[in-house]
Amino acid sequence: MTDDTALTSHGIRRRMPRPVLVLMLARTLNRLAAFSLPFAALVLVQRHGASVTTAGLVLAGFGLATIPSRLAGGRLADRIGRRRTIVLGLAGCAAAQLAFAAAPSLAAAAVAVVVLGLVFELYEPPSQALVADLCAEEERPAAFAMLGAALAAAGVLAGLLATWLGRLDLRLLLVADAMSCLLGAGLVWWGLPPDRPSAGAAADAGTGPWRDRRLLAMLAAGTAFATLYFQIFVGLPLTLVARGLPADRLGLLLATAAATVVGGQAVLRRLPEPRDGFSAMTLGYLLLAAGLALTAAAHGLTGFLVATVVWSAGDLLLLGHPYAVVARLAPAGATGRYLAAYGTCWGLAAVVAPLLGTQLLAHAGPAALWLACAGLALLLAAVQPVLRAACQPVPSLEGRCTA
Repeated sequence: MTDDTALTSHGIRRRMPRPVLVLMLARTLNRLAAFSLPFAALVLVQRHGASVTTAGLVLAGFGLATIPSRLAGGRLADRIGRRRTIVLGLAGCAAAQLAFAAAPSLAAAAVAVVVLGLVFELYEPPSQALVADLCAEEERPAAFAMLGAALAAAGVLAGLLATWLGRLDLRLLLVADAMSCLLGAGLVWWGLPPDRPSAGAAADAGTGPWRDRRLLAMLAAGTAFATLYFQIFVGLPLTLVARGLPADRLGLLLATAAATVVGGQAVLRRLPEPRDGFSAMTLGYLLLAAGLALTAAAHGLTGFLVATVVWSAGDLLLLGHPYAVVARLAPAGATGRYLAAYGTCWGLAAVVAPLLGTQLLAHAGPAALWLACAGLALLLAAVQPVLRAACQPVPSLEGRCTA
């Protein structure tokens, strides 16, 4: 660690290394126009005439494609370096998003969405591994949370921009997303120094993350959470339309969610630090459950805004801790692969969430969808003590699993 910026218990005790700050800036620029996933279902339905269930199948294909994408990102991060992998992923996303925007038919759009999935997660494992590499173990939760807060801050403007562009043409959102990916890739390429592959990557090739039961326990919980989170992008825009609100109100809700996370960071810095990460995540899941239950009852914009503030407060408490836990589990030279393996929870959820969400919406209605999500969040809160016990140090593996 360099001595450039001081982080508090929830924020900065020492200065963040310059490469981490450059990465945060690049990801923030990219987040300013991260519209592809939230509006993909609407583009498929409104632009290409897909049914809700067909859109769900296409998005499930996207989710399935993100699984090998995430794993490839982790392996590439450990093999060819963090910087090259991040640039490769961002440039690939830009190409796929432009193809989606220009797609002349539903079939072409579906292919573009799946291709987007194949490159969509390449840059996540190297981004997370870079933070883990350069931050001390006790500072990783705060560093990961800071990255999440930076992305949330960009999300405030992104939501407002989406509201404006979405009224003109939904495809403009895809083009803006592609341009932001290229800007982020350029900043990473010219702003980060060249890095070398992990020295222990080859030596630890036989110590796969899939053999670590502690990681598998975290992966199971992460998949359940990601399934809930994806409903914000799949189920929420369709719920707004079903309840008579314009689809572009999703941008306002996303901006509200981001503002809640950013404002909440300032509040957290003034509060006593929780006993451990699992205690913070328990409270986060309880707030998430309350917000999702309020979403089930909401019919007007005010109701959706209140619900968004509540579930976003839950998200705030869930920032950073899971990734810090997983980074501590990883042996030397395997951080990228461990984070990638854990990150497959998003790919697994991206397959399951569109199918479950659209089916529940089509056959049981919005209230059933969001009440089911609230119930799952309560279950996740209940299992956090079990996870804490499961993630105890194992002598044969490096790292500890307490946040």
